[in-house]
Order: sequence, then C-alpha cells, then structure tokens
Amino acid sequence: MKRTLLCIGLVLASLSSWSAPGAHGPNGEHLDQAAPVNASGLARLPDGSVNVPKIAQRRMGIRTLVASETEAAATLQLPGRVVQDPNASGRVQASYVGRIEPGPKGLPVPGQAVRQGEILAWLRYQSEPFAQAGQEAQRAELRASRQLAEQRLQRLKGLEGTVPRKEIEAARVDVESLSARERSIAASIQSREPLRAPVSGVIARSDLAAGQIVDARDVLVDIIDPSRLMVEAQTADVTLGERIGNASLAGQDGVKLQLAGVPRALRDGVLPLTFRAQADKPGQAAPLAVGQTVNVIVALRDKAKGIALPAEAVVRSPVNETVVWIKTGAERYTPQPVQVKPLDAKTVLVTRGLATDNRVVVLGAPLIAQIR
Repeated sequence: MKRTLLCIGLVLASLSSWSAPGAHGPNGEHLDQAAPVNASGLARLPDGSVNVPKIAQRRMGIRTLVASETEAAATLQLPGRVVQDPNASGRVQASYVGRIEPGPKGLPVPGQAVRQGEILAWLRYQSEPFAQAGQEAQRAELRASRQLAEQRLQRLKGLEGTVPRKEIEAARVDVESLSARERSIAASIQSREPLRAPVSGVIARSDLAAGQIVDARDVLVDIIDPSRLMVEAQTADVTLGERIGNASLAGQDGVKLQLAGVPRALRDGVLPLTFRAQADKPGQAAPLAVGQTVNVIVALRDKAKGIALPAEAVVRSPVNETVVWIKTGAERYTPQPVQVKPLDAKTVLVTRGLATDNRVVVLGAPLIAQIR
C-alpha cells in the first residue's frame, strides 16, 4: 500500500514539473497560460464560417435577405470604350505646313467651351528657304513686268486718237493681270489661315503651342459635345445584335445606353456594336470621357432563372472564389460559392449555388469577408 501511494506521488510531481510556471512547449508557447481569446468575439472558425456577435452585427450594419427565385433577362458582359459621336464632334487639322500663332482669345485649352466658327488660332504659312527665295524672285519679276506694263499703258493713253483703241484696252488688261498675279504671290508668302471650330462643344484635346511648326493634315484640336457620347462594344457573336433588349454600363450609375444599330461588317474579326450614351437627367453630360474603357452589360430577350441580389452581396474568398455569405445561426455566417451573371450596374443574378430558403447577407458582406 505504501509503495502504491509513493508511485502516485511521483507521477503527480512529474506532471506538476511539466506545467510549472515558466514552462514552454516545443514551439516556445507558455504551457501555464490559457489560449488567447478574441476580446471582440469576431473569429473565423476552422470550417471557414465566421462568428459575429450581435453587437458587432449592429456596428457593421449587416443586413440579410431571404433568397427568392425569379426570372430575369439573360445578360452578357462585353468590353467597350467611349468614342465620339460623329454628328456632335469635330476635328481641326492643318491644311499645309505652317507656324501656329495665338487667336484673338489665346490658344484653346482642354475643357474650354467653344462655339462653331470661333477662331481658335492662326496658321501662318511656313515654306523652306529655297522655296521662299523662288517665290520672292517670282514676285520681283512680276513687279517689274507690271511696272513696264503700266508705263506702256500711260504712253498709249497719251497717243489716244492716233493708236487703235484695242491696243489701249489690251495694255490695260495686261496691267490688271500682272497686278493680280503679284498680289497672289504676295498673299501666298505672307498667308495666314484662321483655324476655326467646326462645331460647338468642349475642347477634348489640344496640341497647340505658340510658334509650333506643324505639317499638313496634323490633328491639332478635337472638339466634342459631352452630352452626346457613344460607347462601342465588341463581340464575336454576329447574331448578338438582333437579340439585345437593353444595355447598361457596369459600375456606372446615371448613364443609359441605346443601341444605335447593328453593323453588317466585322472589324479585326469582331462585330462592333455602337450605343448612344445619355445621362438619366436631361440636359446633363454623362460622367464619361472619350477613350475610357468600360464594360457593357447587355440584357438579351432570352430569360434565365435565378436569384437576384445586390452586386455588393457578392465578394471574393481568400482563394479568389465568388461567394455570398449565408446566415446559418444567430451569430454565425457561412460562405457559399455561387455562379453569378450581372443584370445591371447594381444587380446580379445567382444562377447556381443558392437555395430559396437561404438568408443571404446583402449589406456588409465585404466586412464579414475581412474577418480572420
């Protein structure tokens, strides 16, 4: 009996030495301390779900919605870009080689409003030295010929009555012709062409500087009407244009799209679809810029079944998987992988992964996804 009590005492002593104050585990952890607990109660559980206490739910503004199946138009997302409306835009180009001179109001700057016919700048003719020397020589020759012709005309006028009238008229015509040619040469040497705005609108791009030398056909100024822009989308399906019901821009509120027409020719192997972009409020410009890349969501006339949810309800998991968060308990939320299609800028259609009795987080899902 004594031997048995002695063995039990030795075992207890050894156990107390293993977990005595200051004892460490194989990874350096303190064995005499309790496991750390998250003071806020927010924690991601081993199965991937998240524990969110009630007070944290109210603070995060989490809202849920019972999923219900609906039938919506099937949608596709197409890459596109914002382009000019050819009926509401214009371009100023140089007609010959010349030097830029400021206009009456100075040189135009991007964003400046202009009116049709307004002088934006002057283009003064700039020729090569040899060409200019040839023009000066031709001008001097014409000046000398004109002076001789005028002297001959004066002599014939002094002999009027003794010389035929037709000779005097011929001399007068010769003087007028030489004078016109001299003026034309002089005007070509010192010519200055006004660069006028072809349409009313806003300067979208201006490549003008005082004293700048430009070549013929150089694009100097682009003018657009910001209230009349277009969006060009591309697709490889040549039958898509006939099946489009309506269209919108992904992530762009306040813009309506209207299909301008279905082309019958491919460009670089794809079919370009052009949409007219208009602001929801009449008289205002759409928040778009020429050259901006956008995503066009086209709704087809075909119908598809699914669960419509706000776009902010869909988030990405740590492995970059599309998921929604389902409330499975009073303080527990579980991620559910789903397949979605965009309906418009604010709504998506879940086509697979959800049941109609699931309570889905529609507000605050990105905050839940950040809990670790």
